[in-house]
Amino acid sequence: MDPLKNPYSPGAGAPPPELVGRDTTLMQAEILLGRIKSGKPEKSFLMTGLRGVGKTVLLVEIQKKAEELGYKIIFIEAHEDKSLGALLAPYLRTLLYNLDRMADAGNKAKRALSVLRGFIGSLRIAYGDISISLDIEPELGSADSGDIEIDLPQLLVAVGEAALASGCTIAILVDEIQYLSQRELGALIMAMHKLQQRQLPLLLIGAGLPVLPGLAGESKSYAERLFNFPNIGELSKVDTYKALRDPALAAGVDFEEKALERIYEMTQGYPYFLQEWGYKAWNKAKSSPITYTIVELATQEVINQLDNNFFRVRFDRLTPGERNFLRTMAELGEGPYKAGDIADKCHVKVSALSSTRANLMKKGMIYSPSYGYIAFTVPLFDQFMRRTMPNYP
Repeated sequence: MDPLKNPYSPGAGAPPPELVGRDTTLMQAEILLGRIKSGKPEKSFLMTGLRGVGKTVLLVEIQKKAEELGYKIIFIEAHEDKSLGALLAPYLRTLLYNLDRMADAGNKAKRALSVLRGFIGSLRIAYGDISISLDIEPELGSADSGDIEIDLPQLLVAVGEAALASGCTIAILVDEIQYLSQRELGALIMAMHKLQQRQLPLLLIGAGLPVLPGLAGESKSYAERLFNFPNIGELSKVDTYKALRDPALAAGVDFEEKALERIYEMTQGYPYFLQEWGYKAWNKAKSSPITYTIVELATQEVINQLDNNFFRVRFDRLTPGERNFLRTMAELGEGPYKAGDIADKCHVKVSALSSTRANLMKKGMIYSPSYGYIAFTVPLFDQFMRRTMPNYP
């Protein structure tokens, strides 16, 4: 049981030793990549799921498949403190300079660079967070209005035309896409609509929290016809056992059946938690097989690790009012939770909690799985809240 040979990889976006239960999504990605590569239309897609289900891992895996097919890749992570234009512009600059060196791209790549130059100029005025220079004159009247919903579609169409002229395909991958503003998300949807209409070789694959389909629909009503929204959920018991057992067997170690069952019970099949339990149980064990007793010994260490890191970084961003709101949810047991039940527990009207609820949604802590209900975006967070605030109310 050498810790240097521990096969498990807990960490944000760290690829697991065994990627299981995601064949359908990966096949969907392969079809999308293959059809766009061959000039056929296909819906882009936006993956949704709770924290810790492996959305980032899937994006990285899809990136690898796209690169094998010769795609040019732009991979960004959206966040609240930087505009979409500021995130995209440096990568588009590099991409277009590379296309400009290709003989077939010709004037299309130069024109796209000119359009990008105007786009960057408008961003400097709107945001002041752009410090990219282009030694080229802007194309006046193209992507320079300062309105992202006008400018981004014009820019990406110009990029798509340059890609078509050069005979290459482009994949834009966006992680944490729910952090885009409504106008930015709307602009991205509009851009993909225009690209699909013109059958230009540029696709979008994104990943975000379960609020994403609703945000996309609110931004543009036709989003559901433009994108697929595959849901990335927890693993089944069979896939959980496989994710734990196969890497161990490859290193000459096995698990007792009761140990696997206990880990599944504790993790509810969420991939990130599986890696944490597998990692700690391996290091606790003296020899094969890893037993139920070893898993129990590892459990408290895992919970402490999660409480002090995975859960704590999210808890620390909350105001006292937001913490009380989430603690009330946790008090009601397992979700989803009726908004009215939370209000009753707080002895207030539902309308009195609307601001707190909206802020928690914006911070990515809760989402609405159906009308009138809310749920945690972070698996097992209800248990953490009960441990952290035991004397509630």
